[in-house]
Amino acid sequence: MKILLTNDDGFFSAGLAALLEKAKAIGEVTVIAPLTEQSCKSHGIEVKKPFSVKKQTLAGAAEAYAVDSTPADCVRFALEGLGKSFDLLLSGINRGFNLGKDILYSGTVGACFEAAAFGLKAVAVSTFPESPSTAVNELEKLYALFTERSLLSNAEVYNINVPEKPKGILFTRQGGPYYRDHFTDLGDGTYIQQGYCVYGGSRDLRFDTDAVMNGYISVTPLTTERTDLAAYEIIK
Repeated sequence: MKILLTNDDGFFSAGLAALLEKAKAIGEVTVIAPLTEQSCKSHGIEVKKPFSVKKQTLAGAAEAYAVDSTPADCVRFALEGLGKSFDLLLSGINRGFNLGKDILYSGTVGACFEAAAFGLKAVAVSTFPESPSTAVNELEKLYALFTERSLLSNAEVYNINVPEKPKGILFTRQGGPYYRDHFTDLGDGTYIQQGYCVYGGSRDLRFDTDAVMNGYISVTPLTTERTDLAAYEIIK
C-alpha cells in the first residue's frame, strides 16, 4: 500500500511523527506536510503566488517534503506536482478535536476533502490536545476495525476523533457547533479571534460531538457532495 501522509500542525509536529511510525508498518509512506502550522485553513489553496517546497530526510518515510502552503496544497503537490499515485491519504494526528461544524474550518479534514476530489480515499485523525499519545495507542485497534469492516469501500473520507480516555468506538454523524469566537479589539486597529466552547453537554451519541465529549472514539464518514438532496427532491 502506498500512503500519503500530511497534517495541518506542520511538518515537524509530534502528531505527524507518531502517525508515520504506525503507517510505515502497513505500507510505503510519503510525507508531504506544511512547513509551518496551517490550522483552520480548511480547503484553501494558493493560486496567486509561488511557495517553496523543500525535500527533507525523515526516518521511516520513502520521501518527504515540507511545503510552505496549506494542507490541501500539500495533497495537490503530491498528486499534480510530483505526479504520484497513492492508495490512501492519512491526515494528522491533529492536536485538538475536529468535531461538528468545526470540520468546515479544519485543515486536517480539508486535506482529506482535497484527496477525495482526486478519487483518493482519506482518513483524518484528531485527538485531545494535551494527550496526543492517547490516539497513538488506539491506532492499531482502529486499523483493525477499518480492515475487518472494509470501511474504505463505503465512504471516501473518514473523520476520527479520539478522546483522552476512550470507552470504545462509535460510528457517528457530524454534530452541531463546537466552538465560536470572540473578536477582541487590540486597540491599534487590529482584532484577534479567541475561541470558546459552545458544546451544550447533551448525550445523543449518534453525533460526533456528543460521542467524543462522553468518552467515545468517533468515526464519521464524510463526503465532498455539497448538494442538498432533500431540497433537490422538492424543487426539481
